[in-house]
Amino acid sequence: MKKILNNDLLNNYITKHNLETIFDEDLLKHAQLHFYLKGEYILNTDFNLEYYYLIVDGKTTVSYLLENGKSILLKFYDAFNTLGDIELLKNIPICCDVQAIEDSHLIAIPVDIIKNEYFHNTKFLHHLIDSLSEKLYATLNNSSYNLTYPLINRLSSYLVEYITDKNHIILSSSFNEIAQFLGTTYRHLNRTFKELESRSIIKCENKTIYILDRDRLLELSKNDYIKSL
Repeated sequence: MKKILNNDLLNNYITKHNLETIFDEDLLKHAQLHFYLKGEYILNTDFNLEYYYLIVDGKTTVSYLLENGKSILLKFYDAFNTLGDIELLKNIPICCDVQAIEDSHLIAIPVDIIKNEYFHNTKFLHHLIDSLSEKLYATLNNSSYNLTYPLINRLSSYLVEYITDKNHIILSSSFNEIAQFLGTTYRHLNRTFKELESRSIIKCENKTIYILDRDRLLELSKNDYIKSL
């Protein structure tokens, strides 16, 4: 992580995402701009929350760590999304691992400042309620999608989340982890990858997925799936 000491860039992001309407001016005076490289962890399970984060540029994954040491991918977050709201409200250690899958900028507000000076601020509490309600809505939406749409649509939506300006995707999760996230079996997932290959939409080489037909992959994906909340 790198702290970006550039007030012009910080103010740019504040204006772009209308943060003046969410936070009081006094609270924004404590805002910092943090930069995480692709692959860096932003939050780690069981550590204490030091900053309340707002993603203003980039994309992250959120994973839940199981007792056996394995992790389950829960969702994708991109701009404009928040990190640390549950931990902040319940005063508990970090619940999930959050990792940047693109170079990402985040506005960071020290948790101690919020707890000591702004925890009962009406505008800030209203923001937390909005954030948590949006996350709840998306969780319900994605759960219903898993029950409704065929795996080929769900897998296409998953792959679309990783698309950049390059013609390939390097999967950071195992096929078993992806199968768990999409609510299916390893065998069914493998067959669906092969189906996309047979349609000349993708080409698989181990964990590298080459995108042969981006438009058809986007057509198969559903915009309302895997809400980035």
